[in-house]
Amino acid sequence: MNRTAEARMPVQVSVDVVLLTLVEQELHTVLLRRAAAPFAGVWALPGGYIHAEEDADAKASAARVLKTKVGIEGAYLEQLATFSGPARDPRGWSVAIAYCALLPMQNLPPQSVDISVLPVSALPQLPFDHRAILEAALERVRSKSLYSSLPVHLCGETFTLPQLQQVYENILGEPLNKVSFRRKMDEMDWLEAVPGARQSGAAHRPAQLYRVKPAFRQELALSPRGL
Repeated sequence: MNRTAEARMPVQVSVDVVLLTLVEQELHTVLLRRAAAPFAGVWALPGGYIHAEEDADAKASAARVLKTKVGIEGAYLEQLATFSGPARDPRGWSVAIAYCALLPMQNLPPQSVDISVLPVSALPQLPFDHRAILEAALERVRSKSLYSSLPVHLCGETFTLPQLQQVYENILGEPLNKVSFRRKMDEMDWLEAVPGARQSGAAHRPAQLYRVKPAFRQELALSPRGL
C-alpha cells in the first residue's frame, strides 16, 4: 500500500471502558466475549465505535456502550486516557478514548456466556492494548483513592464508616489507621449520616449508616493531603 492510499484510510475512533467492582474484597473487572473479528470469541473490555449521529461526546459513547453491551446505567465514569497508533488494532490506525467506570457489585447484571466478572489479578490474555488500558485504570483508581472520595462508588447507597474504610483498604492493598481515616473523611466533608439508620452487628453496637452528600454524587471530594 502506497502512502497516498494510507493517507486516505479513515482513522477508527472508539471508546473502551474498564468497569471495576469489588467482589469478596478484591477488585474485579467486567469482560465481554467479542462476537466479531478481529479476536472473535476472545474476552475483552467493553467498547465500541463512537456514534457521531447520537453521542453528544465521548463520555456519552462510553455510557451507551455500558448500557447496550453490559446492561448497566448510572456507573461512575471518568475519562482515563487516549490510546492510539497503527499497531493497536489489526484493522488499521485507530484511536481509543478509554474510560474507567466504578459500580457496586450489587448493581452488576447477571453473568452470562458473553459477560464475565473476573478478578484483575487473574485475567486471561486480552486483545488489542486492553491490558495496558486496564493497568492505567488500576493505577488511576489506586492513586486517586489516596486523596479523594473515588472508592465510595464501589459502595452501595448507604454504608458504615468501617465498611467504607475496608473498601479503601481493598483498593490500596494495605490497612489504614482508623483515627486518621475518619479524620480525613471529616476534612473532606462529603458524607452525611442517614437519620435514624444504623446497622446492627453481632459483636458490636449498631453502627451509624452514612451516604454521600448530594453535591458529591457525581463529583469527587478532594483532599490536599493524602491518607
